[in-house]
Amino acid sequence: MAMRCQRFVCAAFVAASVAALGAEGEAGTLMRARMKPRLYTARSPAGSRRGRPRKFNRPSRAITLTLPQDVIATLQEIDGDLSIAVVRAMQPLVTQAPRRPAELVSYGNRAVIVVPRSRVLRQRTGVELVPLSDGRALISMDERQSISQLELQLTDALDDTALDGDSRELFEALLRILKKARRGKAVELRQRRIIVLHRRNSGTRT
Repeated sequence: MAMRCQRFVCAAFVAASVAALGAEGEAGTLMRARMKPRLYTARSPAGSRRGRPRKFNRPSRAITLTLPQDVIATLQEIDGDLSIAVVRAMQPLVTQAPRRPAELVSYGNRAVIVVPRSRVLRQRTGVELVPLSDGRALISMDERQSISQLELQLTDALDDTALDGDSRELFEALLRILKKARRGKAVELRQRRIIVLHRRNSGTRT
């Protein structure tokens, strides 16, 4: 009987020792895993990465082209940026979706208003329309005219029942853009001048 008790105690002691060693091994493995150095990848907050300004105001993607040297030279005469030169050269052949009467075109953190080449807009407000390659135009005003005066002229024109439908849509769209920019806190309206070479009546160029 004493021998059986002794064997039972020895077996229990061995089992306890094995369990303790196993627990120590697991704990050691866990500790080593915790102490193992980790490699972290720096991540920028969503939306904080800055990229180059978009060249075009519609969906675009990068492609690789191989072109003859003479074609490249011809495109560079249109624009030093080949992608812009290709777009300008192909613009007359591209079927455009219906455009809004007036819209903003962004470049960097700035934007300009582009409008159709409207004779009524020129006559009613006195602005100059600078033609663009896509058939639209930029608005140019001289030093005698301000943005607030342009808003008043557009408002007065809209009160005229004789104003045609297309011009009415254009004037309303322009007013919406100007008012939203003037009232918003994140945007500042700035009036810029452009250089225009005007041909004299005598036929000489300046």
